[in-house]
Amino acid sequence: MWEVQTGYCVANFRGHRDWVRMVRVTSDGSLLASCSNDQTVRIWVVATRECRFELRDHEHVVECICWAPDATCPVIAEAAGLDVKKTPGPFLCSGSRDKSIKMWDVGAGVCLFTMTGHDNWVRSVVFHPGGKYLVSASDDKTMRIWDLANKRNSKSIEAHGHFCTCVDFHRSAPYVVTGSVDQTVKVWECR
Repeated sequence: MWEVQTGYCVANFRGHRDWVRMVRVTSDGSLLASCSNDQTVRIWVVATRECRFELRDHEHVVECICWAPDATCPVIAEAAGLDVKKTPGPFLCSGSRDKSIKMWDVGAGVCLFTMTGHDNWVRSVVFHPGGKYLVSASDDKTMRIWDLANKRNSKSIEAHGHFCTCVDFHRSAPYVVTGSVDQTVKVWECR
């Protein structure tokens, strides 16, 4: 972890056995998630640098991770059959070269459910701001929209002519943005 103003490294988090692919910090800054070529996701406590959980359920490299926003938590809890009143979570989503997307309860350190449908590596995942959907990008050249309540792929869009490597939501307009190895960035209107 780096202090931007001084450029000093202020913390090291060690534990992965291969390349780290992505890191994401929770909105409150208390937890850090990392995913790796070692096929794991690790959850770190920022204050102590302790590895709280090593999440193992993928069968190949874990390419991407994304923390679920608060609006999504009740939808995920209900889909997983958890008691929404007990405030489970936080939740984290991971995408892998095993072509699957997994939803994790980080508070318990368990995989809640797995969604499959991509025909190639999952490269990027992002939650819809409204909380009901997850969008993924894959080397199968598609962007897929996942209905979280039903844990299924509700729409598949042939997004690019080559690997679709990244996806994100525009923060103030109803757009999804994708990027690809085909050297294009595309903006999609949400309907």
